[in-house]
Amino acid sequence: GHKWIVVGGLDVHIGITLDGLSALMLVVVTSVSLLVQVYSQEYMRGDDGYNRYYAFMSLFTASMLGLVLASNIVQLFVFWELVGLCSYLLIGFWFYKDSARRAATKAFLVTRVGDLGFLIGILIIFSQTGKLGIGDIHEAAIAGAIGSTALTLFALGLFAGAAGKSAQFPLHVWLPDAMEGPTPVSALIHAATMVAAGVYLVARFFPVFSESEEAITTVAAIGAVTAIIASLLAIVATDIKRVMAYSTISQLGYMMMGLGVFGIVAAIFHLFTHAFFKALLFLGAGSMNHATGTFDMRKMGGLAKYMPVTFWTVFVASMALVGIFPLAGFWSKDEILSDAWDDRPWVFVVALIGVFLTAVYVGRMLFLTFGGEYKGGEEPEHGEPGGHAEPHESPPLMLVPLVALAVMAAVAGLVNLDDGLETLIVGWLPKESEELVTHGGFQWWIALSSTAAGLAGLGAAWLVYGARVVQPDRVRHFAEPLPEILENKYYLDWLYEELFVRGVVLGGAAWLLSLWDRYVIDGAVNGIGTAARWGADQARLLQAGQAQLYASAMLIGVVGAIAGILIIDPK
Repeated sequence: GHKWIVVGGLDVHIGITLDGLSALMLVVVTSVSLLVQVYSQEYMRGDDGYNRYYAFMSLFTASMLGLVLASNIVQLFVFWELVGLCSYLLIGFWFYKDSARRAATKAFLVTRVGDLGFLIGILIIFSQTGKLGIGDIHEAAIAGAIGSTALTLFALGLFAGAAGKSAQFPLHVWLPDAMEGPTPVSALIHAATMVAAGVYLVARFFPVFSESEEAITTVAAIGAVTAIIASLLAIVATDIKRVMAYSTISQLGYMMMGLGVFGIVAAIFHLFTHAFFKALLFLGAGSMNHATGTFDMRKMGGLAKYMPVTFWTVFVASMALVGIFPLAGFWSKDEILSDAWDDRPWVFVVALIGVFLTAVYVGRMLFLTFGGEYKGGEEPEHGEPGGHAEPHESPPLMLVPLVALAVMAAVAGLVNLDDGLETLIVGWLPKESEELVTHGGFQWWIALSSTAAGLAGLGAAWLVYGARVVQPDRVRHFAEPLPEILENKYYLDWLYEELFVRGVVLGGAAWLLSLWDRYVIDGAVNGIGTAARWGADQARLLQAGQAQLYASAMLIGVVGAIAGILIIDPK
């Protein structure tokens, strides 16, 4: 590597890490980015910030590539922050909208909370080993050169950063609001790349996590909690982009579960397949918005007959998300389930429940948007009205990426048929870590049970939203108070607002300002008065009305003046 910073004991080199893991990530980032940028040409046409949009998107892709290729943790952190900056710029792209400004700030601040953990982790590891190279840190962790407490704290610090970027509970609150940016941004950043950075970070430091039982259990537990709570939120969301956002959070939870059961191959495999079908689902949502002018699924309906290409591509992506054979999601999700069964059966149970919930929200989304009759639509994201009497298929420039991604969503799972990814991903791991990797392999009963859970979920969605055998209101009434809790996002936003923003931040600011007011402002005003009074008291002592005192003072004054003159000029 090239010497970058050399100060005292600190020696940071800029270098490139090119192994199976980074190579796979490069494929994901560049291919999805290319298709999203082609799609954006049509989608963003006529927007005032067209050039700015492409500048930000290019910077974002470059930052993500830099992050994946970084050879030391400081270099990785620099690109990590750049990715966060680009996310902020792109979520707040339409900065004249108050909601976009608020969402961008929220995303920036929430991910910064996680990044603080990451930074503390870097400081811990440097204080312990004096090294910052990723390979050096792995060696130190495996050799036992780092104390077990320090190692666990370092791993948890890394995971805090990963939880911020990959929207894991309790730092997941920023991602649904991130939908304020243009839809292609959501497809690239919040489906395929930036959110994958957190999963990549945990995978890259897998040798460290695998040495700390507490850290790896935390990863599995947080992943499991996130997967379930986000799936439930997706079931009540009415904005199609929010459904996709919660779906992304849930799938990232799956990847974390995979890493938490030592299934690094399964987790990265799922990251790979998920990037294609989730980017496709977001671009499909953009296509529907282009036609109907709304993201509200209650105002869509019956789109299958107006938009056949969009319908079929989104259908393929949806089935891949549920994990229906032989699509990409089937292979990668089952591998996570299989590894979970081998390592921690409780994770397997949670993941299976997640498959059912995923199928419910996917089914609901399909029936509300493509089934039934068209409900009329509204204005589109861009301003020029799209409230056509009838929706229409999107232009070719938008459909080509959809079809390309649909092909990937169908066949990406075949990459790992003969364990091709195994050698690619496990190959770079140190021997000691390699032995810890879970190899669940393909198990028929797991494939059948996950498919059954998926079909059951789709069936449930069909009964309520397709055939309307059971009215949604009946289900809602039956499930009270759960729907209300979910619609308020478990009151977490409210809690953060009251506790942290109002309580800690505004409360702390008010306390500091009161101290400033009391001691500095009031102190200055009162101080002037006190000084004047003290001066007057001192002057009064000299004016006591005694003639001998005045004479003495004059004598001292005259003698002092003569002495002064003689000292200055003795001649």
